[in-house]
Amino acid sequence: MLKIFLDWLNTALMVDLFIVLFSFFWFGIALVGQALDIPLGFDLWYSLWEPVFTPAIGILMTGAILSGIAGWINKRVRSNSGA
Repeated sequence: MLKIFLDWLNTALMVDLFIVLFSFFWFGIALVGQALDIPLGFDLWYSLWEPVFTPAIGILMTGAILSGIAGWINKRVRSNSGA
């Protein structure tokens, strides 16, 4: 059961990581575009910051913590069952 949960969590975190990386690169490109007066979507990115990218970053951090805790529990359970 724990292995299924960890596999699902790791897959979800991988997808979320790519969303966060995409938003970071989009932000960088749009910021350069705004500095050069080229419309590359900075206003759209900024409007999506609160409803999309902030929760994605929070989910990534929470998932990383949960993955670490679950791995620690799994390690403890295996070491206790082997002793």
